[in-house]
Amino acid sequence: MEPFESRAHAERPSLYLLTAWMDNHPGLTAGFTGRHGGVSGQHWQSLNVGLHVGDEPTLVVRNRELVTEAIGWAAESWTSSEQVHGNAVHHVSAAERGRGRSSREDALADCDAVVTAEKGVLLTSLYADCVPLYFHDPRREVIALAHAGWKGTVLEIASATVREMSEKYGSKPEDVRAAIGPSIGSCCYEVDEPVISRAMPLIEELTKQPGSDRSVMVTPSSKGKARLNLKEINRQIMIKAGILPMNIELSTRCTGCRTDLFFSHRMEGGKTGRMASWIGMR
Repeated sequence: MEPFESRAHAERPSLYLLTAWMDNHPGLTAGFTGRHGGVSGQHWQSLNVGLHVGDEPTLVVRNRELVTEAIGWAAESWTSSEQVHGNAVHHVSAAERGRGRSSREDALADCDAVVTAEKGVLLTSLYADCVPLYFHDPRREVIALAHAGWKGTVLEIASATVREMSEKYGSKPEDVRAAIGPSIGSCCYEVDEPVISRAMPLIEELTKQPGSDRSVMVTPSSKGKARLNLKEINRQIMIKAGILPMNIELSTRCTGCRTDLFFSHRMEGGKTGRMASWIGMR
């Protein structure tokens, strides 16, 4: 069953909620935004929440406010980073609440994963095909988000996030719940030799794990190209990091197939908006 349940409404932001997590843990909010129900126009119509894609900043900030209003959080709680397709993890303090909400210059610098044990901080991350990764340790009340494009995937940002949760907050991987959100699927993600050569050593390593299947992670297509399943590769990295397979939720939603619902950098030629993943505790 699809774990990210649609909360679409013609006059409100289109949201996809991790309802199982939220139902089981009162005070927790987690989900993913769609492309509708905002105030942006042109290429960014209409719920663009990215400040870095040429949209009018005041409209982007208003879209972010619409999202926080819809989930019942204060606009000032929105906290985001300047993503660089790496594997650096940043620990978010209470004093950093709201960083990056209205300005890129104020965002948490140069990191693709954020983790916190602070209440009232809404962690966010931006996407237009890359893979959103969610982490929640309900025993120690720790949450994290990671942004995994192909570079972050190859750098095993999921493992880096779990490791930081363990070292900083004492989380045990077997206690961590994880989720993989809407992103581009292998159906729409064909890559060439430079990317394949970077990804294959990791895929070969992951293939050694019980229950893994190389053909699910990578499928040869035309000459010198292949289709990568970044969602499955990240799921296997999570398992390698010690997260139990039964504790991993996996979205079937493809941003490439469903440009009616989501922004897709690849399918829209780079001229498009950004969605956000979010997670927060009260």
